[in-house]
Amino acid sequence: MATSFFSATRLVAEREIKSFVRLKGFWIGFGFLLVGLFAVAILPTVLDGGRDAVAGVGPAASKVLDGADLDVRQVGDVAAAEQLVRSEEVKAAVVPDGTGQSATGVRVIALDGRPTKVVAALSTAPPVDLLDPADAGRDVQMVVIQVFALLFLVFGMGGVAIAQSTVTEKQTRVVEILVATVPVRALLAGKIVGHAVLTIAQAAVLVLAAPIALKIGKQDQLLTLLVPALGWFIPFLCLGFVLLAAIWAVAGSLVSRQEDLGSTMGLVMLLVFGPYIGVLIGSENETVMTVMSYVPFSSALAMPVRMFTGAAQAWEAVLALGVLAGAVVLIVLLASRLYSGSLLQTRGKVALAKAWAKMD
Repeated sequence: MATSFFSATRLVAEREIKSFVRLKGFWIGFGFLLVGLFAVAILPTVLDGGRDAVAGVGPAASKVLDGADLDVRQVGDVAAAEQLVRSEEVKAAVVPDGTGQSATGVRVIALDGRPTKVVAALSTAPPVDLLDPADAGRDVQMVVIQVFALLFLVFGMGGVAIAQSTVTEKQTRVVEILVATVPVRALLAGKIVGHAVLTIAQAAVLVLAAPIALKIGKQDQLLTLLVPALGWFIPFLCLGFVLLAAIWAVAGSLVSRQEDLGSTMGLVMLLVFGPYIGVLIGSENETVMTVMSYVPFSSALAMPVRMFTGAAQAWEAVLALGVLAGAVVLIVLLASRLYSGSLLQTRGKVALAKAWAKMD
């Protein structure tokens, strides 16, 4: 029986994979992801032509900044310049050097990362002091967080295909032929495995393309920081997809027409868009991000982001991954029961209680 189950699961998975790789929409969507990845990596370098605002303190700073392609604001003292930097009203501040180590007599103060463009605009590069040192500057962190969030959203919403194929099989009565050949649970497992393989393959291609894009965009420092974070993001993303895929399958099994699918998709979409919006809004709130890191439906995004920003230790990621894996097992078992109880009921929408009570 075990052999027939796994054999049936493999057959269904192969069927799902083949049917979707033949679709033009699948390749067009994936092509947009690749193009977007290269655009995010390259365009900042190409378009970075604006003038950065810089605070200057004292005559030495004025002399160094004279003629530089920068928006210079003269302030009275170093404290005022630091305040402008902390409030991000200016990119950096050029202040008198009190150590005697600078050949230009000035130092550059920045917030969390070396202001490369500002330093390059000066005739001689002075020493740089960081008020709040970070491995990656805040602007870079926000870009990476937005990319992670977008990938989570795209792959999370990719489970819609499972719901749609399930409804189509019910609507056309193909499901009755399928369940006469393979067990219902093998049908569910095959759909999840097939789409999970497609997700892993797409993620792998993006991971391989990311270093190339960053190299072309001259983002070598970001590449060094991003590779370890991607090492965490991929397993979290794959487990998160399986978790959501099981729920998407149930959403599709509860209705018998494509027009009714919207009535069962609300909860799943909330589970996808909730973490996406939560991370974008709360990425700088450590308490919010810590809580989200251990909630199964949001940990697939929140924990990799925290690993990238250096806010979490490796043991925290392992723990969150374990919690997520446990949640996947539990949700898949519950989804299997609901899927089995509702799949062959083709007369309108099936209530969850009825699906749970129905024995296959």
